[in-house]
Amino acid sequence: MWNYSDKLKEHFFNPKNAGVLEEANAVGEVGSISCGDALRLMLKVEPETQVIQDARFQTFGCGSAIASSSALTEMIIGKTVEEALQVTNKDIADYLEGLPPEKMHCSVMGAEALRAAIANYRGEEWVDDHEEGELICKCFGVDAAMIERAVEVNALTTLEQVTNYTKAGASCKTCHEKIEDLLESLLAKQGKVLEPVAAKAPAAPALVGLGDIAPLAAAPAAPEAARPAAPAKKLSNVQRMQIVIAALEEMRPYLKQDGGDVELVDIDGKNIYVRLSGACSGCQMASVTIEGIQTKLVEKLGELVRVIPHTMMAAE
Repeated sequence: MWNYSDKLKEHFFNPKNAGVLEEANAVGEVGSISCGDALRLMLKVEPETQVIQDARFQTFGCGSAIASSSALTEMIIGKTVEEALQVTNKDIADYLEGLPPEKMHCSVMGAEALRAAIANYRGEEWVDDHEEGELICKCFGVDAAMIERAVEVNALTTLEQVTNYTKAGASCKTCHEKIEDLLESLLAKQGKVLEPVAAKAPAAPALVGLGDIAPLAAAPAAPEAARPAAPAKKLSNVQRMQIVIAALEEMRPYLKQDGGDVELVDIDGKNIYVRLSGACSGCQMASVTIEGIQTKLVEKLGELVRVIPHTMMAAE
């Protein structure tokens, strides 16, 4: 189970400056809901003084993503645009008194959203559709520039670290060679060498470590995020559906205690679509609930699956 600081928990349970900023004259958007993390940062900048008078955010992601976004807004309000540009993802993580390595990408997302918002304020182009050759990880839309900034700011030296800080290579892994080539080139400029990848079993989808949020987010017996147990034999589609339905039925009583509910909508290969309703629908902790459901299903099915809110089906 990952350890979270009291300050991070404070910003997750009571996020600062969440919501829409109607008077915003700078907006930065990074990530994608279909990829699991997305952040929209809105700033109100005083043109004469260049001071950021207010900042708000809307985040779709885990508890660390919400906390990182909340911390970022607190850090930049009152700063000038130039001062805000000096804020790095490491500053965000330090402000929260640390983030687990596997969640550092949340702080990087905040820093990237800040750069995008300031570019928007200045009328500069912030290209989300990367030019040919710049895009490294198609699954999460991570380009070479983002990896370069993460490597420079955080002194990264391994593929695993780059994945933890940017999510690049965390899905299909076909971009690993590109990441290693880029990392090797960047390290060579610093007189360093690429550290070899240690052999290990593939990790399961991220498990939220805020165990006291809700029963669904409770940590498994193992100290690490749950990995799927190898099934005795390949499951048929009917068997998979039966297991999914049974697992959701186990979770529903806990959700109903808090006025929420969940139901299965569809299963499409490794994608399992569910609908959250009641208090769970649109809740700040909806992403935590989704991650808890995903962890449970990975454990029950013995295979890696992705749980997707029903509202995202049209976007994919």
